[in-house]
Amino acid sequence: MSKLSNYMRLIGVLAVGGIALILEFVLRLPFYSQIVISTLGLFIALLMFIDMVKTLRSGKFGVDLLAITAVIATIAVGEYWAGLIVLLMLTGGDALEDYAANKANSELQSLLENSPQSAHLITGDNLKAVQIDQVSVGDRLVVKPGEVIPVDGTLTRGNTTVDEASLTGESRPIDKAVGETVMSGAINGDNSFEMIADKTADDSQYQNIIRLVKQAESTPAHFVRMADRYAVPFTLLAYAIAGVAWYVAGDPIRFAEVLVVASPCPLILAAPIALVSGMSRASRNGIIVKSGTIIEKLATAKTFAFDKTGTITKGHLTVDQVYATNGYTQKEVLALAAGAEQQSSHILARSLVAAIPENIPTATNVVETTAQGVTATIDNKTVKVGKPSFISKKPIKAIDQTTVYVSVNDHYIGYVSFSDELRPEAKKVMDQLHDQGAKQIMMISGDRKSIAHEIAQRVGIDKVYGDRLPEEKISVIEKIENQFRPVVMVGDGVNDAPSLAMADVGIAMGAHGATAASESADAVVLKDNLGLVSKAVKISNDTMNVAKQSVLIGIAICTILMLIASFGVIPAIIGALFQEVVDTITILWALKARVDQ
Repeated sequence: MSKLSNYMRLIGVLAVGGIALILEFVLRLPFYSQIVISTLGLFIALLMFIDMVKTLRSGKFGVDLLAITAVIATIAVGEYWAGLIVLLMLTGGDALEDYAANKANSELQSLLENSPQSAHLITGDNLKAVQIDQVSVGDRLVVKPGEVIPVDGTLTRGNTTVDEASLTGESRPIDKAVGETVMSGAINGDNSFEMIADKTADDSQYQNIIRLVKQAESTPAHFVRMADRYAVPFTLLAYAIAGVAWYVAGDPIRFAEVLVVASPCPLILAAPIALVSGMSRASRNGIIVKSGTIIEKLATAKTFAFDKTGTITKGHLTVDQVYATNGYTQKEVLALAAGAEQQSSHILARSLVAAIPENIPTATNVVETTAQGVTATIDNKTVKVGKPSFISKKPIKAIDQTTVYVSVNDHYIGYVSFSDELRPEAKKVMDQLHDQGAKQIMMISGDRKSIAHEIAQRVGIDKVYGDRLPEEKISVIEKIENQFRPVVMVGDGVNDAPSLAMADVGIAMGAHGATAASESADAVVLKDNLGLVSKAVKISNDTMNVAKQSVLIGIAICTILMLIASFGVIPAIIGALFQEVVDTITILWALKARVDQ
């Protein structure tokens, strides 16, 4: 049922109710009032029956059958005003449920808008700007500093450094030399380079990510809502009481009277209102939940999967270790490295300078060699900072970490290593998720396996998958067994968008993450705090507890009313009004979900 049709049905019921009131109580034409209400009631009941059949064919159980029967029964025995009241609550509940589900999600719009749009094509001795879809395999292109690489290709002239974090999750910059491949969607560093297009735009990496997100969103996981789980036993109970009352009394009106008070408005209204209240509470805490169903899934989640860069870690490199040798101290090695690099815009240079906020030595004659390092003069000494082969002719053992090596007058004096800083709240979050019922917590990262394993061990993650491209992340999620579902995926980059869409619940770290990830996710954390993930689970658990209480309270009151109505002491119109009292009680209880607990 579309949002528009549900809202139109509610408006239609209100309009017809107004017309019927005028006909019956102003113009004194009750027969026409009955005709108007009966016609509308049967028409809406028919539409709801068609929707219900579609729901049943999809393998789900809806809560509408009992309401449809109540509407038809009341109209059949002439209790048309009772039927109108039931219709009003029913269409109002459907409209409210639409409000609680999928609020204004713009799907992939941001991802599409941020994809590469143009390229610089080399034609003879000229450079021509063209639309990306005009690039053919074999075309020669120029990529300028800071630009997004338009298509997948091979670097043919110049060296550069590219940022592939949004594609692979690799936090450190990647050096690219002639003959190496570059991916569309990666961001070029500070140097122009020439490349040959190996693929068209449609076949390149960024467009592949878009296709993966579309594919993931088109195959949502099956999920049974809480209200639907209660619908079948409640419906059978109501039919049993109504049928026995009709049989004993021998009067079909008794059947209608029972079903009016059995109308499943507590199921239709209580759960959506509790979910809307939970979504409101989440929003106040900096978490945007895009649908009420997501609240239900979060409350029953069994597996949590996390990206590493920007999610478990802060997503920016900081100085980790300083090693000094040949008579130099760690402080001197760090100062010389920062002094030589302070004029560079390289990401590692910024991290070095940030590690020494003041008293950085002055460097002159600074020469930067792309993809190799920097040479500078400090205190009349030649200082080199960069790769081992660049700073010294003698072999230096490299370590398995992002590192720059330092030499003075071609003598190796030490190195500075970097790490992606771990979020201080990460371990606490993993512990909280385990306490909240998570059966397994995993990391699915595009970063190197060794780094991913080291981070996972520090925060208490159960399983680790490293060196995973976006399509491989999806594969990991797809293979998770049913007993470990629902699956929640948490990430922040463009490369996470497909897996966020594929998971039962995708949570995007939206404070500094890619907008594409936020758009394809089911929930977005607006603050730079991983702790809000476990907070979202707590809010969901609290919300579902309140929703269940509301539904059970409503069912209990309705059952008592059905038993009383089976003796013929509650006329249909009075029963419909009683239903309003039941609705009020369940709604007030459901609103408790809005309060922080």
